[in-house]
Amino acid sequence: MAAMNSAPPKLLVFAGSTRAQSWNRKLAAVAAQLAREAGAEVTHLELAEHELPLYNGDLEARGLPPEVLRLKQIFHAHAGWIICTPEYNGSYPALLKNTLDWISRPVPGDTEWSDGMRPFAGKVVGLLSASPGSLGGLRSQSHLAPLLLVLQCWVAPKKFALAKAGEAFGPDGGLLSEASRKSVRAVVDQVIWAAERLAP
Repeated sequence: MAAMNSAPPKLLVFAGSTRAQSWNRKLAAVAAQLAREAGAEVTHLELAEHELPLYNGDLEARGLPPEVLRLKQIFHAHAGWIICTPEYNGSYPALLKNTLDWISRPVPGDTEWSDGMRPFAGKVVGLLSASPGSLGGLRSQSHLAPLLLVLQCWVAPKKFALAKAGEAFGPDGGLLSEASRKSVRAVVDQVIWAAERLAP
C-alpha cells in the first residue's frame, strides 16, 4: 500500500455516454465540480473526443489505434476515477465496455504498456449513474463493479443512482436537489479519501 500523499489526488471523471443531452454526462460535470471544490486535481474526460472502433482482435493485430495509447496514459495518470454509467437493458452500455476493453489490451514489445492491467491496477473507482427510471441506473452499477474488480481496481463502497433524471437538473446543468448533491459529494469524498491511501 502506498503512503498517503500530501499532494491533491488526481481524479478522472467521465460518463459512459456521448449523447449530447446525456443525463450521465450532466452528472459527470456535477461530480467534477464537486471534486474540484473538495480539493482534487480533476480531469473531466469526454469519450466523444476519443472515438474508438469496436474491439476486434484482427484490427488490433494491424496496429493499436492511437487513441488507445492516449487513453491508457490518461487512465494511468489518475489515482481515482468517477464513472457515471447509463443503464441500457439493465446493464452498462457497449461504449463503456468497449473503452475499457481497448485500454486493457497489452502492447507487445512496449516495455511501458506490455501489462494490460497497468492503467487499472490499484485505482479507486466511484460509481454514479442516472436514469429516467425509479432505480436510477442501479443495475448498471451492479454489473460494472465486477468488471472493475477483474481489472484490479478498488471499487468504493459508496455509490449513488440518480432516479428520474429527466427532472433532476436545472437549466444550468446543476442538480436541483441538495440531497442528490450531497449523495454525489459523498461518493467523491470517499474516492478522494481512498485514493490518497490505496492508489499506487
